[in-house]
Amino acid sequence: MSARQYSLPGREKSGRSAPGRKERARPPGEPRRIGYLYVLPAFVVYALFLLWPLVHGAYLSLFHWDGLTLGTWAGLGNYTHAFADPSLRGSFWHAFVLLFFYAVLPCCIAFVLVSVMSRSRPRGMTFFRTVLFLPQVVAMVAVAVAWQWIYSDHGPVNGTLRFFGLGGLTRGWLGDFGWALPSVGLIGTWVEIGLAMVLFLAGVQKIPVELYEAARIDGAGAVREFFAVTLPGLRRELAVALTLTTVAALRNFDLIYLTTSGGPGDATKVPAYEVYNRAFNTGEVGLACAIGITIAIIVFVLTAGITRVVEGRP
Repeated sequence: MSARQYSLPGREKSGRSAPGRKERARPPGEPRRIGYLYVLPAFVVYALFLLWPLVHGAYLSLFHWDGLTLGTWAGLGNYTHAFADPSLRGSFWHAFVLLFFYAVLPCCIAFVLVSVMSRSRPRGMTFFRTVLFLPQVVAMVAVAVAWQWIYSDHGPVNGTLRFFGLGGLTRGWLGDFGWALPSVGLIGTWVEIGLAMVLFLAGVQKIPVELYEAARIDGAGAVREFFAVTLPGLRRELAVALTLTTVAALRNFDLIYLTTSGGPGDATKVPAYEVYNRAFNTGEVGLACAIGITIAIIVFVLTAGITRVVEGRP
């Protein structure tokens, strides 16, 4: 018999596959299932310290509970109460007002400064970024104490007004019903402008200089150059800045607690402060959880909307 007749079973001719079989294209390297093992530790930590508290808080929001005695079923009653109570409804309105000071105003100021610097490219950019970013790393306790002094009767704000003969405009800024919330908001502007500035400075450095030169050759001024070159080149950085500052505005608690404690009256109460107040001062833990879940939903909706509108994602 010939050698062909003694070929091993299952062996096929070189370059051919067995009839009826389909070859599976597998990616080189380790199987894809190994990737899940790499992210498993991080996911466990994420689930224990974020997902589980969120789910548990949503469960507690369905009960009338003071944190000590046996709770009673409330259903969606706590959520209804959160929007029916004028004080709580006002706190959500205050949070949206702070969005202007925490998100819109810092981004606008940062855009103006970045557009000016993009035309001249001054030296010392690293030092400039460091100085502007310092409020982000300073403890909020120190920020609150410093600005309480700035807004005090003998602080720099009232002292400057008296120096220019505007003593009639001086007031206790953090104790005034009409000016307390904008005063706290300006502190947030001072803190967040550094973050937006650093993001925009990092983004503008990746915009080719040739684009600015071409715009100037075409006769574009500073405003047209900003809308034609700088703003389109910073869309992703703008989305990140708006997301981070929006989250900071809606979860603002420490600054309110340290400067005004929600006062005077209810003038500076925000949802994050009401979570603390209802849970630890008035013993309404279920209502506090409902407010916290509502904040989480609002944050999710706003950040998703920012990403879709600014970056143009579907």
